[in-house]
Amino acid sequence: MKTYLVLIVLLVSSSIFSQNASKASFQKNKYDLAISYYKKAELSKALDEFSIACKIYPENEVGKEAMKKITVLKSMLRKDLLARIIGTWRFDGNKPTWAVKTEEDENRTVTELLEINEKSILFNELDKKTKLKKYVKSEDLVFYENEADDSLFSAIILSDGTIWICSINEEETTLKLINIARKDNNAVEKISLNNLERYYTKVI
Repeated sequence: MKTYLVLIVLLVSSSIFSQNASKASFQKNKYDLAISYYKKAELSKALDEFSIACKIYPENEVGKEAMKKITVLKSMLRKDLLARIIGTWRFDGNKPTWAVKTEEDENRTVTELLEINEKSILFNELDKKTKLKKYVKSEDLVFYENEADDSLFSAIILSDGTIWICSINEEETTLKLINIARKDNNAVEKISLNNLERYYTKVI
């Protein structure tokens, strides 16, 4: 009976060791892949892989090195994104600019304008007929940070708790915002279906 129990313990221990070794190997592969992306200046892909590597074993040497890279890459990518979205943007609706405009879009008498600088977002309304601009409100420009080791770098959180992913096309003429979550009383509710989208065209 004792021999049988010893064999079970050895088999379980061997299985756990094998699983841990496999996870460590997978972590190292992800880290090495991230380094290769980084060397090719594919920074967002590198961030994704470093994030995966860090989450597997955050306390080992590879995990700690991955965390350092994540911190640096998030800062770099956010700085680059900010430089590209600074300016004035005209709201064009909840569909891409190439999509067919609805009657509601065509009949809108007021256009929403976003004025983005390094620290804030100003919301204004522009009367299409009079061309008069009316100030609506301003928001601090705050990047959303859910977990330090995640790969989310382009999300902005507004004062109402809504969290928006920002993306911009290569020509830097179209800004797309997608509502991915809402934060309320320190709880975050993710939005996976029917996400609200907003499209803007650069004016200045």
